[in-house]
Amino acid sequence: MSSESEEQQLSKKAAKKEAAKLEKARRRQEAASLASSTSSLSVEEDPHSSNYGDVPLLELKSCSQADAGDWSRAIASMTWTEVGALTQEMKETEVLIRGRVQTIRPVGKNMAFLVVREKGFTVQCLATAQSDGVSRQMVKFVAGLNRESIVDVIGVVSIPDNPIKGATQQEVEIRVCKLYCVNKATPTLPINIEDAARSDAEIEIALQSGVQLPRVNQDTRLNYRVLDIRTPANQGIFRIQCEVSTIFRQFLLSENFVEIHTPKLIAGSSEGGSAVFKLDYKGQPACLAQSPQLHKQMSICGDFGRVFEIGPVFRAEDSYTHRHLCEFTGLDVEMEIKKHYSEVMDIVDRLFVTMFDSLNERCRKELEAVGKQYPFEPLQYKPKTLRLTFEEGVQMLKDSGVEVDPLGDLNTEAERKLGQLVLEKYGTEFYILHRYPLAVRPFYTMPCYDDPLYSNSFDVFIRGEEIISGAQRVHVPDYLAERAQACGIDVNTISTYIDSFRYGAPPHGGFGVGLERVVMLFCALGNIRKTSLFPRDPQRIAP
Repeated sequence: MSSESEEQQLSKKAAKKEAAKLEKARRRQEAASLASSTSSLSVEEDPHSSNYGDVPLLELKSCSQADAGDWSRAIASMTWTEVGALTQEMKETEVLIRGRVQTIRPVGKNMAFLVVREKGFTVQCLATAQSDGVSRQMVKFVAGLNRESIVDVIGVVSIPDNPIKGATQQEVEIRVCKLYCVNKATPTLPINIEDAARSDAEIEIALQSGVQLPRVNQDTRLNYRVLDIRTPANQGIFRIQCEVSTIFRQFLLSENFVEIHTPKLIAGSSEGGSAVFKLDYKGQPACLAQSPQLHKQMSICGDFGRVFEIGPVFRAEDSYTHRHLCEFTGLDVEMEIKKHYSEVMDIVDRLFVTMFDSLNERCRKELEAVGKQYPFEPLQYKPKTLRLTFEEGVQMLKDSGVEVDPLGDLNTEAERKLGQLVLEKYGTEFYILHRYPLAVRPFYTMPCYDDPLYSNSFDVFIRGEEIISGAQRVHVPDYLAERAQACGIDVNTISTYIDSFRYGAPPHGGFGVGLERVVMLFCALGNIRKTSLFPRDPQRIAP
């Protein structure tokens, strides 16, 4: 091939590449107004080119030299400020923030607005070519950024004439002095964060005005969960979840509990039944633990006195409901009982009242962010938690015309109805129902002293749904084996568990609660998949 034809081929390839670049630029709404204009100066010729641009990979390799490049030099002596911490008191202060580009709005050749988001909080930034150090090329660079790209912005805090409705930090704005793109997002995103953050109410109001806004359904959200969890509501949900587990741990440690970590690979079922994930363990049959029940009891037999665990729990049941998952985070407690199983309920009472008080106090911004997309009424609860016996609950249902089996379990409809009745009569959405029928409880539950048809057990409810199940345990080995056989459990698979009580065991009891369910019900979210970071249900094992 002649050199002339090679040059022609290269020219064609270059022309195709250039055409593709122009087509991408044309499709970007944010850069549309600038597509027809080309700066007369290149970046290299721009005297302010050091104030903006893509950060080179060399500098992103945690280069220790402050003079490695423009970005490194610009941020070297500055302190980071979180977007959520920006206030009016910082007026005329130069700040350095990092966040994602949420929206971009170019205004001619000399000005571009962009909203930067960090951890659910947003602030409007303004790049204008009339400012010192800001050129037209820089404005064009800002206007051409892809949404969700990560940028570092150095600018001066100013107070806008009117509150900025398109940002959470409505009373402040940042006049951009320098801006660097740390990481580019792809130009086309599978879901738009603004769409994913929109409430049903906003969609309905727009529809009434003749505007159909996109609605992101649940499966799409979960398929692209890494994008979905960037919304302000999801940022709030999982920070609230973090606070729940933190309060759980701190409260129990203050009550002389010891945190333990039990195995999730076990030889037999820990709860009874067939809803277990079975696996081969080096040629031996095994399964994933349905709960830490057996091992937390063994820890009590090991003289820890009071123990708790925060860890994964696995259930293989085919439940397609709004509140069941195949894997969730269990908050489990076990403790020695000195005299009466009400001691366990006392811990539940004080623990959850403390938790609710702390969430309302510490997570105001997060609760507000959740409520904006998923409106809900604050949970009603009392300083001293209401306790009703199972028989009292059944009687309340009967009095309202709902017939239930007095020795059976309550179904979902009965639980919700009882929740309504309790709220109407006692003014609380959080209560304890105890002395459940023995037939509906696990094999290790202690029967009542005065009636063998009932047990020393309890459930706890929020907004008419069960979140906690607890009880006094059977700690007498021969009776424990008898109960296991009666419930269809092969005693040989739990022989080490039963044997642990042959060496001397104190009376004890405990409870378990699902972390995701607590957050779901506290915030009235309606579906547990909203409070599971990467849900695992019968139909989903990715991402």
